[in-house]
Amino acid sequence: MDREEVVASFMRCMEEDPDKSSAVAAIHTLIDFLKVNTAETLSGLRAQLKECIDWLTHTDFMVTSVSSGCELFLRFITLASLEHSNFQECKKTLIERGQLFLNKVAKARQKIAKLGSPFIQDGCTILTHSHSRVVLTVLQEAAAYKKRFNVYITESCPDKSGYIMANKLREAGIPATVILDAAAGYIMEKVDMVIVGAEGVVESGGVINKIGTYQLGVCAKAANKPLYVLAESFKFVRFYPLNQHDVPNEYRYRASTLKSKIDLQDEHPLTDYTPPAFITLIFTDLGVLTPTAISDELIKLYL
Repeated sequence: MDREEVVASFMRCMEEDPDKSSAVAAIHTLIDFLKVNTAETLSGLRAQLKECIDWLTHTDFMVTSVSSGCELFLRFITLASLEHSNFQECKKTLIERGQLFLNKVAKARQKIAKLGSPFIQDGCTILTHSHSRVVLTVLQEAAAYKKRFNVYITESCPDKSGYIMANKLREAGIPATVILDAAAGYIMEKVDMVIVGAEGVVESGGVINKIGTYQLGVCAKAANKPLYVLAESFKFVRFYPLNQHDVPNEYRYRASTLKSKIDLQDEHPLTDYTPPAFITLIFTDLGVLTPTAISDELIKLYL
């Protein structure tokens, strides 16, 4: 598979299932790449997989989760010893491990839903941001237990993805109201909690997510309201930003924007960084974690 075929496979995977995370779609693509790859040595195969990952991280999807998910995938399939004298047998084992990893990450969202839904109390009011598939799954899980609650959603400029979230919540029978991004502080006194997703969870326990998440964290902290982050463990990133400007441009802008060579001062970033001081708990498929526990979990993932 060349670059165009890899990107086309990735895009097709996203189009066939819009609810699929971009990281999961990228892992699907890597497994397909493994199956047709013609490398004759393990080191050659690894090098070509890294090249394939580089192609995937230069698409116009948010690359934070794609990058971390692909890195974990590569580590998972090549970490254990491969005791095969025949390379084709070795390659078969890699594909089997890849499928095992894919099955594991595909179940992550439901695990988070089981952990997160008990925190949503009957009669509560929730504020969320943008369109997060894992947040939607948790809210649907809570509604399935006949809990009654209201949700405010920020419209989430520039793409106004909050309207997509609101429509999906209404389809599930959950009362949803879209508010202006600038109204987050105004509405905060009415809510019991803030729940957001994440593009990436960094070593400090902070999160990289859709632009506007940081201001929700600041407002929630000032109003003494809990901020819960929901994120799959394949979004854990080996990266330790200290402020907004430590976040690489690749995480903040689309690949096409960076390729265009335009002045980034005239572009709005698509993500921001929320430090751990503003986060109450992080719900993951590994369990419910405090921000300070993230670094330990990252060490376990990459050992």
